[in-house]
Amino acid sequence: MIDTHGSGAPAAHDDHHHPRLQHHFDSLEQQKESSTLGMWLFLVTEIMFFGGLFTVYVIYRYAYPKVFAASSHHLDVLWGGINTAVLICSSLTMALSIYAAQINKRKLIVVFLIATILLGATFLGIKTVEYMDKIKHHLVPGFGLHFAPDDPHLQGANGQHAQLFFSLYFIMTGLHALHMIIGIGVLSVLAVLAWKGRYDSSYYNPLECTGLYWHFVDIVWIFLFPLLYLLGAHAR
Repeated sequence: MIDTHGSGAPAAHDDHHHPRLQHHFDSLEQQKESSTLGMWLFLVTEIMFFGGLFTVYVIYRYAYPKVFAASSHHLDVLWGGINTAVLICSSLTMALSIYAAQINKRKLIVVFLIATILLGATFLGIKTVEYMDKIKHHLVPGFGLHFAPDDPHLQGANGQHAQLFFSLYFIMTGLHALHMIIGIGVLSVLAVLAWKGRYDSSYYNPLECTGLYWHFVDIVWIFLFPLLYLLGAHAR
């Protein structure tokens, strides 16, 4: 097939026969651009969503700096640091799965996707341990739980302001964990499809779009970690 616009270059007619090309697209390239644009638009809405939460945090952090610093002392910096390293490694394995598809290594795609899933599960496991510790020390405001921290700096009038910190902590990290759970679910589906040979050098856009989502979730944590965990350490 010859290009009708006079360039004389052959058209990418092979794309029309690719099993992954949807009927409403003219080529795989057009399909990829549409999918990628859709993912970026979705991530923009996510940025606005988390941006609102970060704004609320900054406002209250400015209003009650000492109480927020004292509250941050009850977060385990070591666990937070380990989780940060875990997510950075998961971003690497996610990127490697895309590279494996580009060089037609089906088994490597599956290996790196499973590694990403395991790292994500490790993050959630550590977060669960942290949540249980906060419940044990009565640092969970609302939901029928009595907010009664042992720290005298977080009692009385300061306790009300401390509840703002821990409410934001659970809301922000909880929503982040929810995004992780959704990501792990998507990665599990991709791993099964990759094992069946769905992705290769000619078609791996679902991996790229999921990678964008996963990297975004990791970046959100990069902001959460210093704002929540390192605040208390800095105050010391």
